[in-house]
Amino acid sequence: MNHQKVRDQMSDAVVRVQAGTPFKEIAHLLQEYDITAVPVVDDQNRPLGVVSEADLLQKMWGEPQGDEDGAAGPDKARATDAAGLMTSPALCAREDWSVVDAARMMARHRVKRLLVVDGDGRLIGVVSRSDLLRVYLRTDQAIRREIVEEVLVKALGESPAEVQVDVTHGHVVLSGHLSSRTAVPVLKDMCRAVDGVVAVEYRPPHAAESDGPSGDAADR
Repeated sequence: MNHQKVRDQMSDAVVRVQAGTPFKEIAHLLQEYDITAVPVVDDQNRPLGVVSEADLLQKMWGEPQGDEDGAAGPDKARATDAAGLMTSPALCAREDWSVVDAARMMARHRVKRLLVVDGDGRLIGVVSRSDLLRVYLRTDQAIRREIVEEVLVKALGESPAEVQVDVTHGHVVLSGHLSSRTAVPVLKDMCRAVDGVVAVEYRPPHAAESDGPSGDAADR
């Protein structure tokens, strides 16, 4: 069972600037491409920092302000190029990180996006909150298949004939007989870790039998 990777969700169409890019050129790029921030790279395409709308707005504020996209410094209101405007160092994710790793870093640092770098530290993309949320667009069939094949059979060695797995809009309902009671919390935890799962519920055999319309007939 493997989480989707950052490389699978990122955008590789990245507008970038150099340290010497002038203030007004950066403002034009943000407007032209309808973006809120742009990475600053060196001549080896390695990220140096990020210039956001908040960094540019220091010119209007005239004094340091701070938000999740830019940690303001006292000189930003006087800066005229990317080197003086940028927030540095840039927060980066490796392309082989899982989407969970990237989401945790975003939450920890309260940012909306991460720059994505390859093994040599060169910029290859950007991943945003909305990109990561695409894992919840996985079909119920794909989620169910992964739970049955990767969790039940491969990881836990349970029989798919003994455990029913139903998935509706990402809500997983497990029912049936497991090899032991201790397997239940493990199974639930592993299902929650599957990309696209919203919630997990386990119904013991007696509960599953009583819920169905055929339960009374089976008892007669």
